[in-house]
Amino acid sequence: MEIEALPAVSVIPGLLPLYTSRIDIAAPLDLGNAAYGQRRVINILGGAFEGPRLSGRVLPGGADWQIVRGDGIVEVEARYTLETDDGALIYISNWGLRRGPPAVIARLAAGEKVDASEYYFRTSPVFETGAPRYAWLNGIIAVAAGERRADAVIITAYEVT
Repeated sequence: MEIEALPAVSVIPGLLPLYTSRIDIAAPLDLGNAAYGQRRVINILGGAFEGPRLSGRVLPGGADWQIVRGDGIVEVEARYTLETDDGALIYISNWGLRRGPPAVIARLAAGEKVDASEYYFRTSPVFETGAPRYAWLNGIIAVAAGERRADAVIITAYEVT
């Protein structure tokens, strides 16, 4: 059976910067080994974000519900709210993965500063807002790169064009 050649996609996605955020976090709450792996909850204390089309603050009250899988990969699932400088509220659900060599992950867990190039930390934020000025966020796909620090997470988000 001969397979017909598939046509090339005429549009190649690109990345358009959305913002960089600093999300201040509490110490992890370790719930121990649960059904799917080691469960951790990391409460969000606040923070700030800045970008070409939106800036403001990260509101306290969200959290990152993590599972450290048996293979050592951390599944992150953060949910929190942004408040823009002009008062709009934007809900974010952000799922992703963090992985790296065991020695690097141990340094992160110990609170050491580790260059983000030494590990993989990528997420896919989904936005929801009723604010007309930011309604465009409801209809985009986004990806983000993360950096874990002892008391914060740095997230740089991009719109996939």
